[in-house]
Amino acid sequence: MARLLSVNVGLPRDITWNNRTIRTGIWKTPVRGRCRVGRLNLDGDGQADLGGHGGEQRAVFVYQIESYRYWQMQLGRTDFVHGQFGENFTIEELPDDAVCIGDRFRIGSAVFEVTQPRVTCYRVGIRTNEPRMPALLTSSARPGFYFRVLNEGEVGAGDDIVKVGEADERMTVAEISALLYSPNHPRDRLDRALRIRALSPGWRASFEALLQSQEAGTGSSGNPGLAPAAAAHPVAPGFRTLVVASIDRETVDVVSLSLKHPDREPLPPPLPGQYVVLRLPRADGSPLIRSYSISGPRSTESYRISVKVEPNGAAGNYLSGHVHAGDVFEVSAPRGGFTLQSGERPVVLLSAGIGATPVLAMLHALAAARSTRQVFWLHAARDGQHHPFASEVRRLMLALPQGRSFICYSKPDPHDKLGEDFDALGRLSQAVFEDIGIPHEADVYLCGPARFMADMKQALAASGMAPERFHMEMFNGGESLMPGIVGAAMRAPHPPKDAADSGPLVSFARSGIAVHWKPSAYASILELAEACDVPVRWSCRTGVCHSCESGLISGAVAYEPLPLDQPADGNLLICCSQPVRDVVIDL
Repeated sequence: MARLLSVNVGLPRDITWNNRTIRTGIWKTPVRGRCRVGRLNLDGDGQADLGGHGGEQRAVFVYQIESYRYWQMQLGRTDFVHGQFGENFTIEELPDDAVCIGDRFRIGSAVFEVTQPRVTCYRVGIRTNEPRMPALLTSSARPGFYFRVLNEGEVGAGDDIVKVGEADERMTVAEISALLYSPNHPRDRLDRALRIRALSPGWRASFEALLQSQEAGTGSSGNPGLAPAAAAHPVAPGFRTLVVASIDRETVDVVSLSLKHPDREPLPPPLPGQYVVLRLPRADGSPLIRSYSISGPRSTESYRISVKVEPNGAAGNYLSGHVHAGDVFEVSAPRGGFTLQSGERPVVLLSAGIGATPVLAMLHALAAARSTRQVFWLHAARDGQHHPFASEVRRLMLALPQGRSFICYSKPDPHDKLGEDFDALGRLSQAVFEDIGIPHEADVYLCGPARFMADMKQALAASGMAPERFHMEMFNGGESLMPGIVGAAMRAPHPPKDAADSGPLVSFARSGIAVHWKPSAYASILELAEACDVPVRWSCRTGVCHSCESGLISGAVAYEPLPLDQPADGNLLICCSQPVRDVVIDL
């Protein structure tokens, strides 16, 4: 009979790793005597990263002593102790290839249900002193599994584990894990997995994404069940030569350029909200890489980009002062996951300054379709001279039967007319959202300066809108995801202190940083990005979770270690890749 060998608990603690401070609850130690099990936790236990661990669906993590023995043999280790893998219950029997999602067990006076396999992260590599462990656990089909607590009670080492129920649809922990993380996602198995009522919402969402991708015919490469939104809509790497067809001054500090194919060949149609990457020449021959949202209507004839000219902005000043109609540039295909979603929900297009560009493309799409959705155009500017696209927006809003515009000027000049050029003095705020009556179920598309974005997120949340309805575009890189890292200083991207002067050139397009690859200093492009303070997202650091999946704008990479499942064509996993020639990356 299966048996509970050890109950292990531990509260979050701060540790030092790679010159960083990490808060983690992975250090667990055995409990003497019996332990109370609550709905979310065992007494004396806690999780630091509630985004990836803990909660109702992941209240108790379970790992088998047979897997301990396997890893001791594989790694030549004899130093493992109960709790080494961060588990709350060290058990005997119940292997991952026999236990099914939805199986229910009584241990002591508590009753539990299996909800999902473990999602491994880098911290298990720290705890076991084996950096490869996140990938090894998944590739070996020995991830362990989570319980949710059906009936609270007490447990203790030596308790029998008694099976008291099971799901109608039988799929083992190992099968469910492989269905998500391996390259094979058969439709019939996805259907079966989604029929398991006990499957946790996070895993269910991943399988639904895989299924939707197959139904839409877009599942030819990559893993939509894992890829973050920022890595959606991948396109083939490379640049094409486009010619400047026209240049228009929008405001005192914004200029628009229309780009066309020199032979009038059709261009890949952008999705509303996407951007292109330009590779601009410099006097010294090195490229200047910049990304710009497509600000005009969806077209295969031309792309309009609009650029703010900053006093010390190299690219903006070059495009504003040295470019003429007929000049040619190297331009990527449209890319990016900040795109207008279909549906019937209300739409809020919320921007400040040059942040209007991607949401303006969305407004063009809604107006062209004469959408009957509620559409709110909310924009903040300094004054009329710094308010781009004002007349264009007014014209587009006329095509929307349920459209409403609201403009705030922070410092209007004497020529600006209240009620005509702008609607309110000051800034957009929670009070404005509530006065306008933005529906709580609306999808919000948000773009602007970093401080504006942070303030708007806070105001939207305070007004009762759900964070999952927020869609954000950041010009200078995306939001970081560095689970467990505490006290990390936010710095502007910069070349590393030990920058090399030769080797493949790695350009981070959104951050405006280009540095040579130094293999003796960095094991992966992720490590190079971290040395440059480029905003990055990661979790496993070993090619399993795809949190770090990013767009490969040009160039090629090699993988070491090999990821369990390849990213989509046109993307890369920065956590385990190295450049084999010059690369441009969408970070």
